Amino acid sequence: MNRIKTQSGPRVRAQRIYNGMPARDLGSEGWHKPWSGGNGGNCLEAMKLADGRIAVRQSTDPDGPALIYTSDEMTAFIEGAKAGEADFLLS
Repeated sequence: MNRIKTQSGPRVRAQRIYNGMPARDLGSEGWHKPWSGGNGGNCLEAMKLADGRIAVRQSTDPDGPALIYTSDEMTAFIEGAKAGEADFLLS
């Protein structure tokens, strides 16, 4: 079994990092809530992986699937959201 290191430092066990893998396999340390509102704590959590990719999980389901994005994909999403390209999701 390979050992994978997150950027926050702790080593966690996983066969390999892939989209949809159980988030628990990435460990419990290193997850951050980049934004949080008045939604009772129902937020996304993100973790930057050692290889530069970003893992995202639902905070209310920390054992659920982790979505894995490249840095370029996350940059495009954040910049698009800032530019209003995701506003249709709110209406």
